[in-house]
Amino acid sequence: MFPYKFKIKISACANDCVAAIARSDFSIIGTWKGKIPVDQGEVEAYAASGLNVQKEVCDLCPTKCMEWDGKKLQIHDGDCNRCMHCINLMPKALRPGQERGATILVGGKAPIVEGALLSWVIVPFMKLEPPYDELKDLILRVQDWWDEHGKSRERLGELIARLGMRVFLRAVGLPAVPQMVKAPRT
Repeated sequence: MFPYKFKIKISACANDCVAAIARSDFSIIGTWKGKIPVDQGEVEAYAASGLNVQKEVCDLCPTKCMEWDGKKLQIHDGDCNRCMHCINLMPKALRPGQERGATILVGGKAPIVEGALLSWVIVPFMKLEPPYDELKDLILRVQDWWDEHGKSRERLGELIARLGMRVFLRAVGLPAVPQMVKAPRT
């Protein structure tokens, strides 16, 4: 018997329409590796149809990784955090990269009485292919640690906050990575 409920939610992309990051103990968010393919002709068509590419796409990019010179859109993929903003605005011109997988996060919950916890990134990119053994193994290691150390009615995020992320990472056998930093650009 587990200490409390353990929710697993899956979102196909970073838009996170099911609110997995805010409402589940274990979130699987679809993502990709590599460059965003850009169809410059379609970008120009969006610009000609009235979309202000500089103001509505580049200036609103959270990492400011895009440049528009009026003819060509350039994306500095090393700075991109794959938020889907540009792809949502110009789906015919921009597409996710070819190497697909998922970002794994843990610890979210959105209670009514107390403050919410957003999930932490624990695996920035995991290639997901059937039979998904790597993902299943990670879920079992996380659940085993939570089952062993959690108090009654304590969710995973609360347990990590109580014992520390370092203890959690050691227990489940994951290395610390820069993506685990909550606000790297601040």
